[in-house]
Amino acid sequence: MDAKPHSDVFQYNMDYPSLGQCVIINNKNFHRNTGVKVRNGTEKDEENLKETFSNLGFKIKISNDQTVSQMKDLLTKVTMSDTVDARKVNAETGSYPTDPGVDQTDAKPHSDVFQYNMDYPSLGQCVIINNKNFHRNTGMGVRNGTDEDAKNMSQTFSQLGFKLIISNDQTASQMRDLLTKVSKEDHSKSAMFVCVLLSHGDDGVIFGTDSCFELKELFVLFRGDRCKSLVGKPKLFFIQACRGSGLDAGIECDSVHEEGTQRLPVEADFLYAYSTAPGYYSWRNVANGSWFISSLCEMLSKYGKQLEIMQIMTRVNHKVALEFESCSRTPGFDSKKQIPCIVSMLTKEIYFPK
Repeated sequence: MDAKPHSDVFQYNMDYPSLGQCVIINNKNFHRNTGVKVRNGTEKDEENLKETFSNLGFKIKISNDQTVSQMKDLLTKVTMSDTVDARKVNAETGSYPTDPGVDQTDAKPHSDVFQYNMDYPSLGQCVIINNKNFHRNTGMGVRNGTDEDAKNMSQTFSQLGFKLIISNDQTASQMRDLLTKVSKEDHSKSAMFVCVLLSHGDDGVIFGTDSCFELKELFVLFRGDRCKSLVGKPKLFFIQACRGSGLDAGIECDSVHEEGTQRLPVEADFLYAYSTAPGYYSWRNVANGSWFISSLCEMLSKYGKQLEIMQIMTRVNHKVALEFESCSRTPGFDSKKQIPCIVSMLTKEIYFPK
């Protein structure tokens, strides 16, 4: 299929006189009281960024060696100003200038160098931990609706071709033990790994049925230096949990390549898909399940065999952001919004096999 979908509903409108501003703050020299050294080499970063974003059509603003107050003042000023002339439009055709020497390409590149290899005997495991009932000492209520999430995720990832492992109402130690065991298994015949966590949470932490612990304790188990058979393979974590107590009121608006050996960062090839932004509640319907998981399953079912994973996750963000709004009798909790947060350390594109 072409890079552009047939509808513009999933694309930001670029039809403006200006592409926009690119503000570059480059701090090299620091006051002695900070104890921070000179950042030699940062001018090269500034030069490269200026050239790159200028070539894309942005209007560049560069400020060097800014104090904390100067940085705040600068960006406050930018947010309160209009930008009108960064990108020039062809007056006769209404089109933007293009480089005649650059070929137009389809969504998928012609080479596989930017795609993860899916040619393995198994697509991989999908571990689903579904915590509904919690010990009284945690102060956490029953997560009604989570069974619907677990059912939808099981069906979706099974249809994609994953082997499922489902565990319900796991204590903190049981969650650690389960994923430690999985991380020590041989994944050499698998293309990737998926983990789904459905539970209560807070910023940076996840709840077992008896207590909470830091999410990174689970993530680290699958790092490149800990789980060798998944090195260079995508590891996807989907987390349906609160990340704080903030409420979003919304706003109205119109290798591993085969040619030789490569060294990879141990944190590479992870994707963390959180149901909400840091510091915010994550909403769940007691009958239909959570906004995030229901949207994720719908988009994976529709586009899982067509689009790249980040395109799919953008559609998930779109659906959650625009099609859901809380309905609650609790004061202050009605008509609230939510936006998922996708954190990617992927080094290639993921296309699920057809």
